[in-house]
Amino acid sequence: MKCPYCSNLESKVVDSRPADEGASIRRRRECLACGKRFTTYETMESLPLVVVKKDGSRQSFDKDKVLRGMIRACEKRPVTMDRLVKIADQIEQEIQNSLERETSTEKIGELVMRYMKDVDEVAYVRFASVYRQFKDIDTFMDELNKLLADKQK
Repeated sequence: MKCPYCSNLESKVVDSRPADEGASIRRRRECLACGKRFTTYETMESLPLVVVKKDGSRQSFDKDKVLRGMIRACEKRPVTMDRLVKIADQIEQEIQNSLERETSTEKIGELVMRYMKDVDEVAYVRFASVYRQFKDIDTFMDELNKLLADKQK
């Protein structure tokens, strides 16, 4: 590991511990040339995920884009940022676990809606209205009726 102070390539690990709930390892290193200490993080390399959009185009999966959509839906709602970040992490993990390298925007939207329904009903309806592109009040009411029917079960 290259020292950030003197650029020497030789260092020793002084301390090592799990970070990010076990998703990475934090290592304290000491440069063998200048003696200064620095921190590195080791994470597992994951295969890139590709999202197939409605028009057939493809782009890399962006967890931050999913998170931004949820933040917009939860605006002025009592949902913490930590909760939304955890949901975004869970969605990314579910997609990774599917072992498919390509996923559709529809699948991602359905995953977000499944989690949002449990987090905040108003945020769920907001997200669904954008995701499902409600054309009129009838489609909006259909979604609300589904939500009410699920709640009564």
